[in-house]
Amino acid sequence: VHKLCQASAQRILDDFQPNLMIAIGGGGYVPARILRSFLKRPGSSNIPIQAIGLSLYETLGGDNQVEEPGTKVTRTQWLDLSSLEMSNLVGKNILIVDEVDDTRTTLEYAVKELEKDVETARKKMGQEGEKSKFSIFVLHNKDKQKKGHLPEDMLNEHRYLAAKTVPDVWICYPWEATDIDEHDRLADSQPL
Repeated sequence: VHKLCQASAQRILDDFQPNLMIAIGGGGYVPARILRSFLKRPGSSNIPIQAIGLSLYETLGGDNQVEEPGTKVTRTQWLDLSSLEMSNLVGKNILIVDEVDDTRTTLEYAVKELEKDVETARKKMGQEGEKSKFSIFVLHNKDKQKKGHLPEDMLNEHRYLAAKTVPDVWICYPWEATDIDEHDRLADSQPL
């Protein structure tokens, strides 16, 4: 995770020039925080991180608690649209961070809803000429047909970056492990 963030940082700085990151929880929190260290430049302040919570995965019953993609995105946490923080999003380059692009459903939802909310805030503030530009960074893109879709301009302008494209396999990230030693042993035996 650390090395994927490190390897992607220069391209993010050069191509996206983010003023703000929005981490999709829970998987985007750790990569966003690591990435912030690599995006910091001498003499500049840290790039702020906001958080939203979205859930698409459902835990299936049984002893092994297998998670499968659900059918509906659920907001578990969102930006406070009545606060001053919405003005911090207007006219900015915003990097959305998540751990994996699996079905793309969560990313599609996040982009659409954030664009809508920022546009509402922009109009409310009377800043008609200031458009926000969203980009996406994920650690892993699963190489498969996606259910969700991203805006054409985002794809055409190369504002989507996956640190690594991987086969369609289940990925267990360190922050999901209940036994980190077992996680590390398995990760060493089955590298992506």
